[in-house]
Amino acid sequence: MKLLGISGTITGSKTKVVVDKLLAEVKCNHPEIEVELLDLKQYDVQFCDGRDPSTYTGDTKKVIDIVSSADFYIIGTPIFQGSITGALKNLFDLIPPQVFRNKVMGFVATGGTYQHYLVIENQLKPIAGYFRAFVAPGFVYAHNDHFNKANEIVDLDVLERISALSEEVVFMQKSLKAEKKEHQYN
Repeated sequence: MKLLGISGTITGSKTKVVVDKLLAEVKCNHPEIEVELLDLKQYDVQFCDGRDPSTYTGDTKKVIDIVSSADFYIIGTPIFQGSITGALKNLFDLIPPQVFRNKVMGFVATGGTYQHYLVIENQLKPIAGYFRAFVAPGFVYAHNDHFNKANEIVDLDVLERISALSEEVVFMQKSLKAEKKEHQYN
């Protein structure tokens, strides 16, 4: 099983810190699970222009292939102007919807106000619903105050939510995989 963490921004670093921490938690507690980080900052992804995703080349094709090869996801975004980043929205537009169908998604967001956590409920979860993905009930929202000057997470509640979300997505993925296997043999 492969868990892909997505840092859905081309600016800043806090979102990547939280996604990395969550992936490290999964790797520590479930070493049998392969984890990978997709940091959009590291790729030059083209804007989606409506063409068949298989016709993209270069970094855009690499990113589509990385996302398509994962079994489940941790998707992170900073909240800018009360919304997800354009980079993450573009990624969602590039990926064929069937790639996410019946796969588990957990969400992480970072932001500068305490109300921005609502973007997870009002934007990310409906997008997952459109994809027919399974959404972990918990999520992690980290405010700028939850980090120290070295960009390390210092808030104990946030660290507990990271741990809880890591277990939720793994539990859901393993349960779905076992259920699917059971139906194949019946």
